[in-house]
Amino acid sequence: MAGVNKVIIIGNLGRDPEIKYTQGNVPVANFSVATSESWKDKNTGEWQEKTEWHRIVAWRHLAERAEKYLKKGKQVYIEGRIETRKWTGKDGNDRYTTEIIANQLMLLGRRDDNEQAGAAAAGSFNPPPVDNTPDEDDDLPF
Repeated sequence: MAGVNKVIIIGNLGRDPEIKYTQGNVPVANFSVATSESWKDKNTGEWQEKTEWHRIVAWRHLAERAEKYLKKGKQVYIEGRIETRKWTGKDGNDRYTTEIIANQLMLLGRRDDNEQAGAAAAGSFNPPPVDNTPDEDDDLPF
């Protein structure tokens, strides 16, 4: 049986996306997203918070859109897969990085007043619309 590698996060950008191009002129954007959770400590009654940082990689058209629309602090929805890369550091030791390879991005929240109309609209990252036309044999009364 095949496995499933899918991750969905909603968080805030820790920095503006950095875009680079491969030797074949394919754009790739790298940026970080923070997700946080809060809870009340049972012993002290104090609120606690934990922030997790995620490395995000977006390729091709998603990279270009990320560079154009995503800015530090903005809330974003990311959907993709987890991938771990291995490389050898300058000291000769193996190093590992775990990243989320994005296949869907959506800017969340409200647009700032100083942003150009349409520049950061959430629709810019939306996936293609789903055909919600009811089936002809659909016998639901509503």
